[in-house]
Amino acid sequence: MPLPLYLLAVAVFATGTSEFMLAGLVPDIASDLGVTVGTAVTLTSAFAVGMVLGAPLVAALARDRPPRSGLLGFVLAFAAAHVVGALTMSFAVLFATRVVAAVANAGFLAVALTAAAALVPPDRKGCAPAVQLSGTTVATVAGVPGGSVLGTSLGRRATFWAVAALCLPAALGILKGIPVGRGNDGATDGPSLTVELAQLAQLARPRLLLMMLLGSLVNAATFGGLTFLAPVMTGTAGLGAWWVSVTLMLFGAGGFVGVSVAGRLSDRGPAEVLAVGGPLLLLGWLALALLADEPVALLVLVCVQGALSFALGGTLIARVLHEAAGAPTMAGSYATAALNIGAAAGPVIAVTTLGTRAGGLGPLWASGLLVAAALLVAPLLVLPLRTAVAARRGTEERV
Repeated sequence: MPLPLYLLAVAVFATGTSEFMLAGLVPDIASDLGVTVGTAVTLTSAFAVGMVLGAPLVAALARDRPPRSGLLGFVLAFAAAHVVGALTMSFAVLFATRVVAAVANAGFLAVALTAAAALVPPDRKGCAPAVQLSGTTVATVAGVPGGSVLGTSLGRRATFWAVAALCLPAALGILKGIPVGRGNDGATDGPSLTVELAQLAQLARPRLLLMMLLGSLVNAATFGGLTFLAPVMTGTAGLGAWWVSVTLMLFGAGGFVGVSVAGRLSDRGPAEVLAVGGPLLLLGWLALALLADEPVALLVLVCVQGALSFALGGTLIARVLHEAAGAPTMAGSYATAALNIGAAAGPVIAVTTLGTRAGGLGPLWASGLLVAAALLVAPLLVLPLRTAVAARRGTEERV
């Protein structure tokens, strides 16, 4: 893999830390700003909504700019939003900074995913998003638990300052690693409005929409469950606040394994990843809900769920990019928007279950139901995927 691909992953580590860090900070933010836990959780959805709305819009606006300048601008805007977030005592202002940070992150990921795919041969395009996602999984292994530790010991502001500081080496990596003047499609001139409209028309393709729907459902399950792991650990499982960091680290470690394995399999056997990983992911969420009062079982299952969630998520990102091949400057934004529709919806759906008889375990049951919904959609894509991959293998063998 080219070195610039790994430098982009460093920047994704910084942005991924911010996207996931609220999973361990929700109780602290609620206490610090005088709001309920349910209100504090809306910060996660605010970030995701900003990602959904920002990805296509910012990708379109950035189409005429070289990737390096665009990526650098997005990272610096992201850092500025976290500086304001660290300083404010107003929940409304913090909410606004999450939206601004999300739009900047959406632009960064949309450009980065497309730029990453352009750096590798066509038969390695499944590995490119996997390397990008490795930055996110490392964030959940180290950055997010580290943020939780900072929040527990020094307050939530320390975590926001830390994320802002992480953006500085990320910006340096972009300056050093991304070529000057190379467009998303390898050209220096951006596409015309007619071409851009043609790329937007790709959203009318049923297979692309179904793949985006699958990604949204799986990510909704991931974010819905992950956001409420902290209350489950300290409430149902009866563990101390410091165990939240351990839990997030286990989820991220599993995610790192999952995305690494999926990166190797998503090019050759995406249908098998979905067919095997989907049912296992469903059973995992149900098992988490049933065994939440057993700390050892809970910790093991959290690690497994991290692996399965990121394996499926990484595969689906690769497939969205593949299905959107006719939209080279917008494909990354489609993948980003699809996954963050799930990230916005998941916590909101999870919150609605807190008032039911399931109580604090409601979000885990909701995650299981979301994966079950994905499994109802998956058969529409598994057979076509197997046929397409088999046809490509035949073509490669003839060549």
